[in-house]
Amino acid sequence: MPRSRKVVVTQRFFDDSTQAYLRANGCEVEIASLPEGKADGDLSHEALVELLAGAGGWIVGHARVTRQLLEALPDLQIVSRRGVGFERVDLEAARALGRVVTIAAGGNDASVADHVIGLMLAVARRFRESQQRMIDGDWSILMGSDLCEKTVGVVGLGRIGKSVVRRLAGFDCKVLVHTNRPDPDYALATGVEFVDLPDLLARSDYVTLHAPLTPRTRFMIDERAIQGMKASAILINTARGGLVEDQHLLSALREGRLAGAGLDVFVSESDPSYGAVSQALLGQPNVVCTPHAGASSREGLNRTNLIAARSVVAVLDGDNPPPECVVADGRPAH
Repeated sequence: MPRSRKVVVTQRFFDDSTQAYLRANGCEVEIASLPEGKADGDLSHEALVELLAGAGGWIVGHARVTRQLLEALPDLQIVSRRGVGFERVDLEAARALGRVVTIAAGGNDASVADHVIGLMLAVARRFRESQQRMIDGDWSILMGSDLCEKTVGVVGLGRIGKSVVRRLAGFDCKVLVHTNRPDPDYALATGVEFVDLPDLLARSDYVTLHAPLTPRTRFMIDERAIQGMKASAILINTARGGLVEDQHLLSALREGRLAGAGLDVFVSESDPSYGAVSQALLGQPNVVCTPHAGASSREGLNRTNLIAARSVVAVLDGDNPPPECVVADGRPAH
């Protein structure tokens, strides 16, 4: 039976050149029309089944990919994430049902790393507070803090973490790294120091998170971790919302036990019961927030679009996507 070459995209900002690439490789491209203000993660199981009926490839954002959904879509060969997280995909079910799941490895490293540096500077130099005062007619100067020559703790050393380390070199920072796989050669080449998490938290002026969300890392920054940080420290989270216990972070910020935070991700993205906590964080003058937008530069999205599309074409052609992109492959060995 011929393999379906219908590719459904349930993401906004899917550029024309990547659509042209898919069509040039024999794919029929269908861009989903999402409700205003909604993402594919807001779509019901039934809506996804209707959208994806007959599709061989799916370029997905944050929708939950469950066993029930995969079973309802027998033509679907590949689920290609335009991003690098895959915690919303049932990988075990994908393997059992003979499907392929890929991520857009390497596409958004630079965009997210730039975003991290931007949040560090915005919080430390009090951009939000200064602008609001000026809007209110108060042009007095608020004293901020430098990033230059400070100690920065990087938690997790994947592609994005390493991109952040490269950028910090330009600020003459002392970089501490916590990871499960310390690399002496990397330390020698870059000057970073590998340390355990309590040591990193105690010594860092800035802490930036780049770890995956797993049962082990969930709420790794909680009340106990925050107590081990400097009161003058700034926390940056552009990785996953569940890495930080947002209620504990909010309390620390309100009580002056942390100087500030730059947040691109929130627990409430996956747990609506934290909605009020997210709103309270948004209202804190020493917090700068963005709506999970770290990867969303024009250039970054174009790169991840193309990487995701190339994985789709490879699978529909019966080939293998780049190994760094594959997180599950249930196809029989071929």
